[in-house]
Amino acid sequence: MQDWRKGGGAYPAWLSMSAVRDEYHQITNYVAVFSDYTARKETEQKMRHLAQHDALTGLLNRSGLHEALGQILTRASTKCRAFALLFIDLDRFKTINDTLGHDVGDELLKVVAQRLQGNVKQHDTVARLGGDEFTVLLENVIHNEQIIQVVERILLALGEVYQVGEHELFVTGSIGISLYPHDAGQAAQLMKNADIAMYRAKELGKNTYQFYSVDMNMAHQMSHLNLENALRFALERQQLQLWYQPQFDLMTGQLAGLECLIRWQHPQLGLISPSEFIPIAEENGLIVPIGDWVLNEACQRVQRWRQQGFAVPRIAVNLSVRQFRPDLLLNQVTKALQNSGLPAEVLELEVTESLIMTRINEAVAILHQLKQLGVKVAIDDFGTGYSSLSQLKNLPLDTLKIDRSFIEGIPEQADDVVIAETIVILAKKLGLNVVAEGVETQAQMQILRDMGCACAQGYFYSKPLSALDLEAHLVHSAKQLSGVY
Repeated sequence: MQDWRKGGGAYPAWLSMSAVRDEYHQITNYVAVFSDYTARKETEQKMRHLAQHDALTGLLNRSGLHEALGQILTRASTKCRAFALLFIDLDRFKTINDTLGHDVGDELLKVVAQRLQGNVKQHDTVARLGGDEFTVLLENVIHNEQIIQVVERILLALGEVYQVGEHELFVTGSIGISLYPHDAGQAAQLMKNADIAMYRAKELGKNTYQFYSVDMNMAHQMSHLNLENALRFALERQQLQLWYQPQFDLMTGQLAGLECLIRWQHPQLGLISPSEFIPIAEENGLIVPIGDWVLNEACQRVQRWRQQGFAVPRIAVNLSVRQFRPDLLLNQVTKALQNSGLPAEVLELEVTESLIMTRINEAVAILHQLKQLGVKVAIDDFGTGYSSLSQLKNLPLDTLKIDRSFIEGIPEQADDVVIAETIVILAKKLGLNVVAEGVETQAQMQILRDMGCACAQGYFYSKPLSALDLEAHLVHSAKQLSGVY
């Protein structure tokens, strides 16, 4: 509610009321207490803003884009207007990022964001989905020629030289275009169609654009089908691998745990990104046997390392929404622990905020059952699901993982520093461990350590390692601790 200060200014107020009872327990009157809600309201607004904006570029992020796209769809359908969705992927960005480092790559992405914003109208929407993927929403378009003029202007701007520090860099863009209502009437299908068109632009040599067509979708579906068929044999042909992202104690620098990450090494297609095959596995249900394999493989591998004398305090395994069923998950976890002999307290299961918030009552019950088994529970990507803050106290948790989107802006973005520190303080008050994701610089590590953050993972410490590389790392660490070199 809104209240007024003595000087006349309005402020947001929090009203709490308590009943006063007499000796016969009858209510005699009520006591109302008004509290100034300004600081908390400002913090909530900052968190809401950060949850919907990319910390690096200031553009809308994936969550913010979906909200904006929903609003534009409503306006377009109500007023019978068309709009265009552009899906933009940078060409050669990965080479620059891998060769010159993430700092250079980040600076390049900031300039790309500025150039995109500078070549569209003020009421158009620009967003960064992540990595080097951007989208642009062009409202109130009547002819394709209007879209082409904007797209060609964007391609020309992206292709100009970038001066990043001492480096002169060149990147171009591949753009896919889908139209409302011609190509689709729903947000998800518009995004999918623009993505398909973008890949077609890549195939045609990059630095170009393509409008979506039904023929493209047929080709995409065939590629999707081939990948799905191959995935069905990946488990039995032992093509799946687990890699491990080390987590380190920020105070001692010692290994605090591992997060296991799945990889698919296809004999013909090479290393396939999880972003390509996990959505397929989620869609067709293969994620259930794959998730079961991940659990068992992780538990057995870590238990072997522990038996060899290597100190691995914790192994974190991500859970899929399809696994998150009481009749399935508890059985999978119990068998994995029994078959491996791994102590239950060494296993930590990671769930996302969105998974919990969409099924809060069921989630609380499942998490309590997992805790009864003795395993640890962590919320992954914490901070991206604003509404979970009010439910946090009801969840039986052990760890909060601060999402990398709040880490990458440290120390330059003051809001990111505040949000990270708020999460650390919140976790401490609730007696929870905190792990910061995506730590890439000495400055980030130092600030997080000064905040009192317990653990961190990211490229500053180590990239994800194969089982063999991690074992070599464990051997080296053991020799250092024992004084043997």
